[in-house]
Amino acid sequence: MEIDLNWLNDVGLDTQTGISYTGNDRKYLSAVQRFFKNYEKNKAKVEESFAAKDYENYMITVHALKSNAKMIGAEKLSEHFESLEMAAKSGDGDFIEGVNPVVMEEYAKLIAALKPIGEMDEVRSADEISADVAIETAGRLLEALDDFDDEGAKALAVKLSGYPFRITQAGRLKEAIAFIEDFMYDEAAEIIREILPTIE
Repeated sequence: MEIDLNWLNDVGLDTQTGISYTGNDRKYLSAVQRFFKNYEKNKAKVEESFAAKDYENYMITVHALKSNAKMIGAEKLSEHFESLEMAAKSGDGDFIEGVNPVVMEEYAKLIAALKPIGEMDEVRSADEISADVAIETAGRLLEALDDFDDEGAKALAVKLSGYPFRITQAGRLKEAIAFIEDFMYDEAAEIIREILPTIE
């Protein structure tokens, strides 16, 4: 299937940056589809924590949105979410009160522009795995590490890398794979347990 990404540049995404983070056209388009699909859920999380002035949970959500926006090449939106994350970290409620509505409006406009993505068939790369498969693979990987099963752990870690993790978690998985190569199974297992909750 031929994938036309030019229109995504026209709506403000830097597709080349996005592809550099995700690996190829299909993985990139899959990431944009997930960004679009998760909008309502993420918007509700932001609104709930913003209304409650629950800046700890607010910070967690805008941190994830910062990473997700960066991964699809929405650089400006990513920077704006980062400014909200930093404000939440330092407890700067005034900044959040003033800036949150503006950033959420920017987020909504991008989602509206990405509407054709929601009407497309789901795009998956050949090696991409679903959340359910990723959770099951991570569980088997932890068992393999516990059993000192070197070959099994390596194969499962490679399979797990087919899940479209956010940038930070993808980097952590690479670290875990390096630990497995060095027979440092406890350190690898610690990273897998850390990234497991981000699979959704």
